Amino acid sequence: MKSSELFASARHLMPGGVSSPVRAIQPYPFYVSHAGGSRLFTVDGKHLIDCCLAYGPLILGHASPVIKAAIAAQLENGWLYGTPVPLEPEFARTITADHPGMDMVRFVSSGSEATMAAIRLARGFTKKKDIVKVEGGFHGAHDAVLVKAGSGATTLGMPDSAGIPADVVAHTRQVPFNDPEALESLLSKNNDVAALIIEPVLGNIGLIVPDKNYLQEIRSITRACDVLLIFDEVITGYRLGIGGAQVRYGVKPDLTTLGKIIGGGLPIGAFLGRREIMEMVAPAGPVYQAGTFSGNPLSLSAGIATVRWLHEHRNAYAVLENNTRAIEELIKDGGTGSFVRLGSMFKYFFRNAPPRNYREVKECDTGAFHRFWTRMLEQGIFLPPSQFETNFLSVMHTDQDIQAIAAGYRSCL
Repeated sequence: MKSSELFASARHLMPGGVSSPVRAIQPYPFYVSHAGGSRLFTVDGKHLIDCCLAYGPLILGHASPVIKAAIAAQLENGWLYGTPVPLEPEFARTITADHPGMDMVRFVSSGSEATMAAIRLARGFTKKKDIVKVEGGFHGAHDAVLVKAGSGATTLGMPDSAGIPADVVAHTRQVPFNDPEALESLLSKNNDVAALIIEPVLGNIGLIVPDKNYLQEIRSITRACDVLLIFDEVITGYRLGIGGAQVRYGVKPDLTTLGKIIGGGLPIGAFLGRREIMEMVAPAGPVYQAGTFSGNPLSLSAGIATVRWLHEHRNAYAVLENNTRAIEELIKDGGTGSFVRLGSMFKYFFRNAPPRNYREVKECDTGAFHRFWTRMLEQGIFLPPSQFETNFLSVMHTDQDIQAIAAGYRSCL
């Protein structure tokens, strides 16, 4: 069946015809039959250079032989036990060593589950009720963080989805990204804040990098106000280097959440932190967290293989950064928007200057983006289908791929 026929059937069987809203491309999404390296192959016979990479996890590309071998080896021994497995302490040792100041880790099944548990843990540890997040920051689809962006510098939370009572997010506050003064003002007036949860690099509204010293400033502010700092590195963990954004920028949070790359493309999440905080988690402490699929041996095998490869090929990060730099240089005379890159992450904003926060991102010309995205797809290049998502490269993108991506940008812009 072709994509149009598959989608027509799916619409009657699944809400919106998809398993996640971002996949609901109009008039219908393309369906993938298989993938390899930097390419997706559709049921319609097209092959696409993939700059979405499942929204970040596939840093080694599609169907990586390294990961495939690790999964195959584990399959021979079974794929779910409901018991501890030797892979857990092995991977825990690596992850904590890669994140200075993070002493213990709990494996879960998704990034959303990791952020939900980290927030619960922060509240349990501090015995405070409120949390603060950044406008436009995405921390999964659980109630406490699905909050609309407000209009003031420090805003009261309102639900961003039907089905969430207003009082559930009444303890969620928001501040703009790259605005330490707004955070300091909020915390100075509220002594019941358990934690600030923040993507150190905003990845779900395009790509917004922190101003110089911004992360250091919020670390100082939260410490002075006795508020825990949670770095949500589900996207940036092992994407910006070993140890993610916190190592790249030299900032130690109190808690960290991970996902995506640490599963090598299989479902996983993790939250980690200082020993005194993590020992509050059940069964060691009173903060409950549990899951049948936590520490799944297939996901751990794939994640260990991925992270081990990255440790053994650290030069890959420099290559990836050079490739996003090459794309920027090759398209610098195209269009009137702004190109933002960091490591293997990049984005073209239909706005004259790179945005510094959510409100500036909302000024982008989304109509122009949609026309551009459609033309890029016609040229065989798949970008995330939203102005508010980040593009990614993998180690499998070749020099020819980079040239083709840049040529597509020049032509379609």
